[in-house]
Amino acid sequence: MTHLLTMFFNISVLFLVLIVTMSLVADARPATFLQDFRITWSDSHIRQLDGGRAIQLVLDQNSGCGFASKSQYLFGRVSMKIKLIPGDSAGTVTAFYMNSDTDQVRDELDFEFLGNRTGQPYSVQTNVYAHGKGDREQRVNLWFDPAADYHTYSILWNHHHVVFSVDEVPIRVYKNNEGRGVPFPKFQPMGVYSTLWEADDWATRGGLEKIDWSKAPFYAYYKDFDIEGCQVPGPKTCASNPSNWWEGASYQQLDPVAARRYRWVRMNHMVYDYCTDKSRYPVTPPECVAGI
Repeated sequence: MTHLLTMFFNISVLFLVLIVTMSLVADARPATFLQDFRITWSDSHIRQLDGGRAIQLVLDQNSGCGFASKSQYLFGRVSMKIKLIPGDSAGTVTAFYMNSDTDQVRDELDFEFLGNRTGQPYSVQTNVYAHGKGDREQRVNLWFDPAADYHTYSILWNHHHVVFSVDEVPIRVYKNNEGRGVPFPKFQPMGVYSTLWEADDWATRGGLEKIDWSKAPFYAYYKDFDIEGCQVPGPKTCASNPSNWWEGASYQQLDPVAARRYRWVRMNHMVYDYCTDKSRYPVTPPECVAGI
């Protein structure tokens, strides 16, 4: 009898472990495209690959394309692996960003990948809109070929700062300096968006390099879609919950390794910083003085 009870107990435990494992797998990240996203612009130019685990974005003379998350989020982290347009991509912009989708008082966190002539470095431009105020562009030349393989681009957003990272290397930090009168995005939930479009009036060398349509169509690839954050609508206490992992002590500031990498990027790969552009800002913007 004891032997049968032991067997029954062991089988029950195994069954419970199996159920929990299946539950974790069902909720595993990264997600497929259609789990979290919808096509917003030109569905004929977005193709699902590998059973929806990856997608291809297409730009030709007829259209670009775009997609957006089905939900909005207030704080958290979003990341994707992206393989950018190879070869001559001058005049194209591949964008990955968060946006509050509000007309007047917009919050937005931008990655914009600016196409190039063959052999020239790809630049990534970041921008931060807080309470409707933007024009905070920084540009970094990537230290690798982002069209040769997938690389991970992520935005961490918590009450303390916004961190833009490339393969876990911080390339920009926008700190919460509300105490010094600097606006910080913390009230409006934001959706996650991406677009591939023509912008040859400004994207490459300030618009000097135009798109070469003989090279079209242009392709960008995405996979490993990962959104972790407070979904809106959702539990109202989520965004203010200090136990959310992205609000943890290790995410409130850069650790020494990340800080060293961040300094390396700024010293060796930054090619434009609005903070030092005296032609645009004779008076240094307050967030630059406070430390960004």
